[in-house]
Amino acid sequence: MAPLPPGLLIAAPSTGSGKTTVSLGLARALTRRGLTVQPFKCGPDYIDPAFHRAATGRASFNLDSWSMPDGLLRTLLVQAEGADLALAEGSMGLFDGVKQAGAFGTGASADIAAFTGWPVLLVLDCSGQAQTAAAVACGLARFRPDVKVAGVILNRVASDRHADLLRHGFADTGIAVLGSLPRRDAIALPERHLGLVQAEETQALDAILDGLADLVEAHMDLDGLLRAASAQRGQEGPAPRRAPSPGRRIALARDAAFSFVYPHVLEGWRGAGAEILPFSPLADEGPDPSADMAWLPGGYPELHAGRIAAAQTFRATMRTFAATRPVHGECGGYMVLGEALVDKDGVSHEMLGLLGLVTSYQKRKMHLGYRVADLLAPLPGHQAGARLRGHEFHYSTILAQPDAPLAHVTDAAGVTVPETGSHRNRVSGSFFHLVSEAP
Repeated sequence: MAPLPPGLLIAAPSTGSGKTTVSLGLARALTRRGLTVQPFKCGPDYIDPAFHRAATGRASFNLDSWSMPDGLLRTLLVQAEGADLALAEGSMGLFDGVKQAGAFGTGASADIAAFTGWPVLLVLDCSGQAQTAAAVACGLARFRPDVKVAGVILNRVASDRHADLLRHGFADTGIAVLGSLPRRDAIALPERHLGLVQAEETQALDAILDGLADLVEAHMDLDGLLRAASAQRGQEGPAPRRAPSPGRRIALARDAAFSFVYPHVLEGWRGAGAEILPFSPLADEGPDPSADMAWLPGGYPELHAGRIAAAQTFRATMRTFAATRPVHGECGGYMVLGEALVDKDGVSHEMLGLLGLVTSYQKRKMHLGYRVADLLAPLPGHQAGARLRGHEFHYSTILAQPDAPLAHVTDAAGVTVPETGSHRNRVSGSFFHLVSEAP
């Protein structure tokens, strides 16, 4: 594998510290300088990578140490070849993961920093503290010997006096302060129940990204950041097994209601020779009749249930398609394959009826975590008996799931979970989002 470009992994002690704000502002600022920035996202996240792409003009790929074998990680890191800088946005706190290691790690962002050798840029939310911020940074810097902290960004700084106190705390730590960002409530990305509002739905996104870049340029040491980034050789190892494709011509639902599909999954399908044929259920489009399978990814069908129920062309063509060819749905796509979806107001909307599933967004409960699925029946691209790794993240509750279970599903600790997915005839679905097939 060729050497990786210099890189930084942007992390924090906890979620909500400002990692995404710093990542997007830094990515856009450096791109405006003329640098080629390759973005990545640690962990199973669909939404942030779309913002990375908007900021840099390059597709962002997920890197996950629990659900991805190291061969897949090496393949994904190849995307950085030829870039001037790689920027990987962490998830949750730097060392946060699960107790039991998966493919090669616990899912912590620190695993990716150690695997790539990219130093960590810590984003510290300094609201309500001063010199203590340095103590937190020192603890993080010394917690794991194979993870190097390049420096810190002091975020949400209240005043010049506050900034002086913070910097004084770092004076004898050996940890560089590479920026001090004041509070800017006017520059914010809108949120909803699964995280940020999707990039394609965010109004005036370019103006927001430029505003973040202006903030970064005014208050961060960009030259110092570039000097802190390290170049590393890529990890060597055997070539990974090629990911299976669910078909040769794949009809893929793709719009604001169906958008949660990983870039590496699509690239794997294309690498296996598949052609992807997008269609929009919200525009009342059906799958291309020349496709040999249809895939409905996750997204936000609960926000568009009325439009989906009224999309007569979509509904009729999907039913015709499923009579002769396989169809699979993940999470939101699974909900649409079912009999009905109850929205937040308690209104029941008729869905495709290809499975007996009934779900409710009115009875909200978070379902979140890594998953291992041992298939009891085939799904497109994978045979019965295959072991798949992925995750589950939704707020909908199952009211009825009468069809045969698709898989035996456990969480990262090996505890069985009730969301097994289901299948009927040529149709299958699950709340489980596929990341990789276990070796």
